[in-house]
Parts: sequence; structure tokens; C-alpha cells
Amino acid sequence: MKIAIVILNYNGKKYLEQFLPSVLEYSSLKRVENETFLPEVIVADNASTDDSIPFLTTNYPDLNVIQLTENHGFAEGYNQVFAMIKADIFVLLNSDVEVTENWLQPIITLMENDQNIAACQPKIRDFHQKTHFEHAGASGGFMDPLGYPFCRGRIFDTLEVDKGQYDDTQEVFWATGAALFIKADLYQKIGGLDGDFFAHMEEIDLCWRLRKAGYKIMVCPESTVYHVGGGTLNNENPFKTYLNFRNNLATILKNENGWKLLLIFPIRLTLDGLAGFQFLLKGQFSNIWAIVKAHFYIYGNAFSILRKRIKSQQLVDELYIGEPRKKGKLSGSIVFKYFAFGKKKFVDLKIKD
Repeated sequence: MKIAIVILNYNGKKYLEQFLPSVLEYSSLKRVENETFLPEVIVADNASTDDSIPFLTTNYPDLNVIQLTENHGFAEGYNQVFAMIKADIFVLLNSDVEVTENWLQPIITLMENDQNIAACQPKIRDFHQKTHFEHAGASGGFMDPLGYPFCRGRIFDTLEVDKGQYDDTQEVFWATGAALFIKADLYQKIGGLDGDFFAHMEEIDLCWRLRKAGYKIMVCPESTVYHVGGGTLNNENPFKTYLNFRNNLATILKNENGWKLLLIFPIRLTLDGLAGFQFLLKGQFSNIWAIVKAHFYIYGNAFSILRKRIKSQQLVDELYIGEPRKKGKLSGSIVFKYFAFGKKKFVDLKIKD
């Protein structure tokens, strides 16, 4: 299988300096005895304005560098690049990720041995606190009935210490975009990432569509990487708040079953209002405005989002191999369990089999 590891970069020279060497050093695969195979490593630049390109051309003259003419964001940036390259498996790798020895082999072997696996992620630990899981993926992504994502090892802002408690390979609801392995043909046939998302939640939307077609999404903790997080947009950035709220609502509109959608959406809008009240108590007025803008985007673009829903379902029907996957969903609201009952660890939750 041809594997393409694609690092999408935007003004991330410092991360390329820090983490690209680990990618080049540890990204070999043992295919037959005493023989290794080196996947293609590609840096795709989203029209950076820093010195990323001069750094790459000077220090890595043989590296495949694709330069995009404008900043398309994470989602459309990858769509643009994947249209230019051919591979059997795409690996979407954030520029602020440090990989470890043998990080590729377990996941590639897993995906080769099960044709129903569409995507997979490694275990994600925090680069700055390496004993802990990291926010963007931890040991696999899950979802509650109201469309709130959380992880095995991370619920909201609570990060667990990794003691090996989540080291089993298992099916999940979504896999992180920070280090996402996905079969290239399925990526293209399901419509790729939603370019309108720009960044955040786009991998959840993609995984949800694949699950509806009957494909598995997996986590393989035998592979471990370390993620800085917030490399392009930090947690305090109101634009990140806007994208998270907007894209989460759009993901629900695009993918949730029709009758459930009628029940869920009014509840979600109310809970978003409560989140805005929390920001008010903290004096974070720019984040309140970000939520308001996210809601007005959804109202103003509801019909176009619903048209996407129809198109997505057509692609799901064309790829359909079996019943939509059931695993990876929580019984009950994660918001209620976390804030009302203090259930802040994944082991305290009841996940559907």
C-alpha cells in the first residue's frame, strides 16, 4: 500500500524545525523481513507568511513540498492537496505533533487486515505534560446523544493521566484530525472534509458519514504521538470558539437522524446559551459574541447545510456496506453527567456496545 503522510502547515516554521525530524526518522515500515519501506512525507503549505518555505527548501531540499496559493484552512487545505497526490492511505498529521518510534506500523497493519476499517488514530498524549492525554483525540473520540464530542481520557477540559487504562484497540465514534489515518479511496468517495468548516470538528463530520455507510473508525493505542495543541489557533482565540460552536451545530444538522434532530437542536441552542452565560461570568465577552455569530451563521445557512445533508446521504448510500455503526455513543448527556454528577473520567461512563 502506498502511504502519504501529509503535514499541512500555516506559519508553523517553529513546529517544522522541532517536529519534522521525528517524522522523517520514525516513519519507516517493515514490510518484509529485513526490509523497510519509507512512506512519502509531504509538507503542504497553506500560503504561510513566515519563513516556512525558505526553511524547507534550505534544510530539506529533497522533501516534497506543495505550496497552496491561499490559506484554505485545515479542511479545504487537505482537500486541495489530496486531489494532487495518489496513495492508498492518507495520514493527516498536524505540524505540532511529535511522533514516536514505530508509530506507523500498528495502525497500518490494523487497517490492512480489516477492509471495513475506514480510519484510525494513535493515542494522543500532551506534549507539554507527557504523562497526560491530550485534548484533541486522547485515546479515541466518542459522542453523546446531544452531539457533544469527548474522548477516552479527556472530557471537556479534564485530562486524565495515562496509566495504560485505555490501551486496548477498539472502535470509536471519531478519530482526531491531529493524526488521522484514512483510506484514500473512502476519503474521496465520501466527499472528503467539509471545506466550509475551515477548521475544528471537520474530522467528526467525516467520521460520522463513514460510520453511516457501515465503516469502522478505530483507535490503536499501540501507536503513540505527542501533540502540542493550539498550534494555529489557541484556546483563548474567539475565532476558535466560533468555529467550535458553529461546526458542531453544522455537524449535527448534516448527520443526525431526522426525528432526533427535531428534538436535539432546540436543546443544543439552549445549552449554547448557558455556555455563553459561563463566558459572561468569566468576563469573556468576545467568546459570547463568537457564540452569537455561530448561531446566526447556522440560521443564515440552514438551507445550504441541509442541501449538504442530502448530498452527503447520497454518497453514504453509494458507499453503503452495512448498517450504520452503533459503537462510540454515550447513554445520556455528557454535560449532565460531567457538571451535575461530577463524572470526569471515561471509566465512569456507560458507552453503548
